[in-house]
Amino acid sequence: MSTELNPFKIAQAQLDQAAEILGLDAATHALLREPMREFHVTIPVRMDDGSVKIFKGFRVQYNDSRGPTKGGLRFHPDETIDTVRALAAWMTWKTAVVDIPLGGGKGGVICNTKEMSMGELERLSRGYMRAIGHYIGSEVDVPAPDVYTTPQIMAWMMDEYAKMVGYNVPGMITGKPIPLGGSAGRGDATAKGGMYCIREAAKILGLELKGATVAVQGYGNAGQFAHKLITEMFGAKVVAVSDSKGGIYNADGLDFDAVLAHKKSTRSVVGFAGTKSVSNEELLELDVDILIPAALENQIGDWNAANIKATILAELANGPTTPEADDILHKNGVYVIPDFLCNAGGVTVSYFEQVQNAYDFYWEKDLVYERLDKKMTAAFHAVHNAAQKYQVHNRMGAYAVSIARVAEAAKLRGWV
Repeated sequence: MSTELNPFKIAQAQLDQAAEILGLDAATHALLREPMREFHVTIPVRMDDGSVKIFKGFRVQYNDSRGPTKGGLRFHPDETIDTVRALAAWMTWKTAVVDIPLGGGKGGVICNTKEMSMGELERLSRGYMRAIGHYIGSEVDVPAPDVYTTPQIMAWMMDEYAKMVGYNVPGMITGKPIPLGGSAGRGDATAKGGMYCIREAAKILGLELKGATVAVQGYGNAGQFAHKLITEMFGAKVVAVSDSKGGIYNADGLDFDAVLAHKKSTRSVVGFAGTKSVSNEELLELDVDILIPAALENQIGDWNAANIKATILAELANGPTTPEADDILHKNGVYVIPDFLCNAGGVTVSYFEQVQNAYDFYWEKDLVYERLDKKMTAAFHAVHNAAQKYQVHNRMGAYAVSIARVAEAAKLRGWV
């Protein structure tokens, strides 16, 4: 299944495999292979030096058969339309696998936020919202934070949308700051959802989490919270972490607060006292119980999958494993918790945020976590059982659950 690592071709190849397992009819299969609509926008932004820079942005609304499309917005220098399409497809399966009444979407702007001032970032954020604002909304398509976007960026976008329509609509975007209608528990929701999945996988495998060794690739929001939560919730020992500049390893474990303080002061985990340097590639192949890729796509492929020694591979990142690697990992007995199940905690709490916005009544953090736990645990077991039923790896099990749900909605609507 060679896909040359084009993320959308990978997403389509995975869908094709699942369609075959499910015996999906040709029309439904064809419908689910392509986005329902997509927008390409050009955003002129006045820079601090007075010049005008032109940015390119995208928004893909992949499938809305189960409800309004939902998905993050990425500000990344390497953003491509095929990446956005793939992520929008995965969002469609993600909302279906956790059984929330939403479809899948994704957005992106090609930019490097590290080279932009706060003023430039605000003008870009507002410009993007002006470009797509007429095509989104709480009943249509709801963006959220993702790679290099933040609650502050969501706040600017919500404000720009309010200017466009003439009134406040907090539910048109999620991942907002709490004072503007954000949900308690949203910040660590992606990692928290992953933890519930790891807990359930460990039960099935008979793995004792207390003292279990963990490596985390990527030290953004999801990676940082993964380090913090896996230690706090289960007493596991994180022995390696990395970011875009490289990684660090200490067999005795890494203290979360100390590593985070070092990252904040030096902008990287690299060089943290008392650690051995490891590359991102080496980190993936460490002899640990749990490996958590929390960075970018295509980190584990046919070139390194046979060297993965972890018992559980929990994909907090989107698309970190290629289809070729899936087969190798499955054959070698690595228990993969696939991305669109493992990291679905974020979109689940985003959905809770929409519900709270609609009611204008807000829940306490404990209630958010309790409801998230219930959703993630049910989704995990649905996927595990489907994988057993069809005798396939867990990613195909997850596809089987989600695609069946999306296909059913499309059929009930009379589309196919």
